[in-house]
Amino acid sequence: MADTPLPPNTTDTPKGLALAVTAYVLWGFLPLYMKAIAHMGPVEVVAHRVIWSVPVAGLLLIVLGRTGDLKSALQNPKMLGMAALTAALISVNWAIYVWAISSGHALDAALGYYINPLFSIALGAILLREPLTRTQLVAVGLAALGVFVLVYQAGSLPWAALGLMVSWGFYAFFKRSLPIGPNQGFLLEVLILLIPALTYVTWLGANGTGHFGGVASDTLMLAGAGIVTAVPLLIYANGAKLVRLSTMGILQYIAPTMIFVTAITLFGERIDQARMIAFPLIWAGLVVYSIPMIRKMRSQA
Repeated sequence: MADTPLPPNTTDTPKGLALAVTAYVLWGFLPLYMKAIAHMGPVEVVAHRVIWSVPVAGLLLIVLGRTGDLKSALQNPKMLGMAALTAALISVNWAIYVWAISSGHALDAALGYYINPLFSIALGAILLREPLTRTQLVAVGLAALGVFVLVYQAGSLPWAALGLMVSWGFYAFFKRSLPIGPNQGFLLEVLILLIPALTYVTWLGANGTGHFGGVASDTLMLAGAGIVTAVPLLIYANGAKLVRLSTMGILQYIAPTMIFVTAITLFGERIDQARMIAFPLIWAGLVVYSIPMIRKMRSQA
């Protein structure tokens, strides 16, 4: 039912690198699209991301001839339960992300995705009892210190950043237990979310508060939300098979860096004193975290 497991990649293929970089760059540009539909509610946007992702992901499976895997998954209660959990987590992640961009908290979105790899390390240590190396302990400690500075200065938690970090971190964690290929898994998730998404959009239309079917530009942008959602995820899923894990660990900084730059240069968000301290601490943690991966990449080159 699941794709045949592939052995760990020991080299980076040109195709894999191209796919991975393309996915992260597309995610880096995503705030521009979300800012253009900021006048719509985050839940409405997420609902349309789900609805219009279904035909994109479905068409890909038809082209690949892997619809049989999906049919088998739909008949497996255990797999459906796990997919329902990952679907709930990704929908929460999307909603927080859309809200952060539309409400002027794009820097928090970048912060959340910067911290995420270090959170994943901590998650593995806590839930899987994976031992932490000294380098990883230092990296996680620096990130935690950065969050503490934000809390101390602002007097409150950076909820958007932490929400994105936790939702994506647990999504990736549980996604590993879903015994189905990435393309089939994504379609299964959006199919599970399809009924509540359609129900919500229908309710909005009945109340006259929905944006779909009104102004032509809004309708097109909502329909396009499925493309900007599904395409990068599917590109990423297929690129990840063709590059080393350590390479993906380095490339994942592309998207939050682009979001960070966009937030400052285009959205006019301000870097206050707390962020001036916190971001360098978290960046330092990422540098420490990346050093072993870079050394490994050089030794395998």
